[in-house]
This record gives sequence, structure tokens and C-alpha cells, in this order.
Amino acid sequence: MARNSHEKRAERQWLLILLPSLVLLLAFVIYPAIYSIYLSFTNEALTGAAALRPRFVGFRNYARLFNDAKFWNSLFVTFVFVIGSAVIGQFVLGLISAIALRRPIRFRRVFSSIILLPNAAPEVVAGFMWISMLAGGDNATLSRIVSFFGVTPADWLQVFALSMIIIVNTWRGIATAMILLTAGLSTIPAEIYEAARMDGATPSQMFRRITLPLMMPTILLYMLISAVSTIAVFGLVYALTRGGPGGATEVVSIYIYNQSFTAFQLGYGAAVAVVALVISLILGIGYVRAMKVEV
Repeated sequence: MARNSHEKRAERQWLLILLPSLVLLLAFVIYPAIYSIYLSFTNEALTGAAALRPRFVGFRNYARLFNDAKFWNSLFVTFVFVIGSAVIGQFVLGLISAIALRRPIRFRRVFSSIILLPNAAPEVVAGFMWISMLAGGDNATLSRIVSFFGVTPADWLQVFALSMIIIVNTWRGIATAMILLTAGLSTIPAEIYEAARMDGATPSQMFRRITLPLMMPTILLYMLISAVSTIAVFGLVYALTRGGPGGATEVVSIYIYNQSFTAFQLGYGAAVAVVALVISLILGIGYVRAMKVEV
């Protein structure tokens, strides 16, 4: 009886410790998600009659959404943005950085500080930093650099808009990839590599047959976190291009903002947000299934 009483008291203490986090989770995650689902079934707006007397419209917003070419364009742009910056750019450069930092290289601390530095700047601040690099045509910093090597300058945020936001988001996310992948590398016992070297394995063979297979759980976790967080990127893209030119960089988060606060259609914007939430949940379920974890 005394043991059961002690266990119950410990459970209550843990609940009290977790209560502030649960309240914040309910207030800022669960409630907004439920309210967005409710809004998606209404014609709620910021102006007009719908702002005064919103009505329940059923699946009308979703029917409109799936017939909206701009919505499909935003999904395609988001897909390219996620693949280019999160899956390819951040992962490849983060893995190279993680492997390099495990070696006895010179100026290791300087190298790691340079990689971690972009995370110190908020999205919008980073966006304005890169505007000074990319905007301004011939007077842009990047234009002056490439013209020194004989390359014709360009209006980078107009001609190569999507490529530029992929590069900037890659720059900001390398540190996260490096930290997660370094943690994954540290879990691999050094004895495995020593045994492989004694058997005559080359570095490329050890990477393909030891490092990658043993790091697969960490890689899958990184892919999930990176993909979901990249889908939600807003401030960086808004500061750089605001979704332009002509929708070339209108990722789904920018599209939601434009429909909700530029076109003033909160109900329709909420429907797009719910679809984005469903996509994120599908990615999460895919990760769980890939890891063969029962939840």
C-alpha cells in the first residue's frame, strides 16, 4: 500500500511538472488547429457580409481548393522548396559537415561556429540580410562578386527566385542537420570501423555499408523534422520575395497568408491550412511506419 501511495504521489508530481507545457500546447497548438478546422467549413471573412454573419458552407472551401490552379502551384513550389533545401541541400551539406567535424581538422571551432551562426538570426532578419546580397540588380553584392569573374549580373530575386530561396533556406538549416547527424554518427561504435579497416574496406565502402545503414533512424528523423519545418517556413520567403514573381515562390504558407489576410477569406485560408496540416501528419505517419514503431 505504501508503495502504491508513493507511486501515485510521484505521478501527481510529474503531472504538475508537465501541466504548464500541456496548457501551452493546448492554447497554442491544439486549440488553433481545431479552430482552423472549424473555420474551414465556414465562409468567415475579414470584410463584407461574411465578416458580420459567417455561415456554415460544408465542403465548399475544399471543393474550391482542389479546383484552384494557384493552390496546386503552391503545393508544387512547396514540394520543390522542400526537396531542394531540406532533403538535398541541408541534408547533404549537414552530413558533410558532421563527418568533417569528427575528424581532427584545423580551425574546427571556427568551422563549426560559421555553420551555427545562421541559426542565430531570425527568419525575417536573415531574409533582409540576403536581400542586400541579391536585390538591386547590378548594384547587388552578389552581382558585384560575379561580375568580378566576368559573369553577367542578374536580378537574382526575379530571374532565379525559387533557386535563391532554396539556397538561403539551405544556408539557415545546415546547422540543424549537422547537429542531428553528428548525434547519429556518435552512436556508431568505433570498433566497427576498426574491424572494417582490418578486413580491407575502403572509406567509401565503410560509408555505404556501415555509416548510412546505422544512421538510417537518425536520417529518417531528420527528414521528418526538416520537411515539416520547411513546409511551415513563412518569414524568410515573405521577406525575400513575398511569393513572387508571379507566384514562382508562393509556397503554401505564403498562399495561406495571401488568401486569409490579403484576399480576406479566412474560411478558405483555413481550408488550405488544414490540407497542409494533413500533409504534415501523413509525413509523420510515414516516419512511424518506416521506423516500425507502434503508437
